[in-house]
Amino acid sequence: MKAATAIRKDFARHKSIYLMAAPVILYYLIFHYTPIYGAIIAFKNFQPAQGIWGSKWVGFDQFDRFFHGYYFWRLLKNTLLISLYSILFGFPAPILLALLLNELRMRWFKRVVQTVTYLPHFISVIVISGILIDFISRDGLLNDLFAFFGADRVAFLAFPQYFRTIFVSSSIWQEVGWGSIIYLAALSAINPELYEAAKIDGAGRFKQIRYITIPSLVPIMAILLILRIGHVMEVGFEKIILLYRPTTYETADVIASYIYREGLGGFNYSYSAAIGLFQSVVNLALLYSAHRISKRMNGSGLW
Repeated sequence: MKAATAIRKDFARHKSIYLMAAPVILYYLIFHYTPIYGAIIAFKNFQPAQGIWGSKWVGFDQFDRFFHGYYFWRLLKNTLLISLYSILFGFPAPILLALLLNELRMRWFKRVVQTVTYLPHFISVIVISGILIDFISRDGLLNDLFAFFGADRVAFLAFPQYFRTIFVSSSIWQEVGWGSIIYLAALSAINPELYEAAKIDGAGRFKQIRYITIPSLVPIMAILLILRIGHVMEVGFEKIILLYRPTTYETADVIASYIYREGLGGFNYSYSAAIGLFQSVVNLALLYSAHRISKRMNGSGLW
């Protein structure tokens, strides 16, 4: 009773805040929590005509089929490698950009650079993929440059060895500016007196960055890295599907694209649901592990 009374009083006191939060809460309830009910088809041989409860229960047969399938290790390897390269090269990129922008003293040039680097984030994946296909095709601008210097033309998207580089580098280009925003906000919150004290002690620009700027960014870096690790198994399948070819499945086919082909292309709903559930469970385990490691190492985590 006391808890209910306290909740009512808090709601009456902050009614406007609760009303502002209501659409967000409803969004997650409707589109994220309610669909969890449908995950039960991963343990069934789902037939749309029979419905979820009318379909035959098969237990872990769908998972066993995936784990012992011909493509399991290839899908797992490609997914982990693309995610690893994205973290290894993509995660530091917005940090470096934020540090460079923070050192600029010409405000107009800083605004221009920010605008130019932010814009690709707002371009749709379909348009980005179309630009990439035109740019690196055999008759594209990149091959025109190679031909100008006497090199042979190469159909990059037709060869599996180039796919990961193309995918990761284009993702960095698209998101580096947008990702730097949160670091720039964190940099603006650093107490200027720390830099003044460092200057008095004789610290130059690089020492100020090393001993003041970077340590101040560590907590937000840890949180964003934990969140990124929590999505290791979720490589953006939209761009994968738009860019890959049957000849590049060897390095381009990931779990998400396989789910798409099996679920929507092959109508294997239970099988694709089982793979998606496996993907989500692994992501949750990685997220929790990264959180625990971060808490032990630097005392900061998600909760």
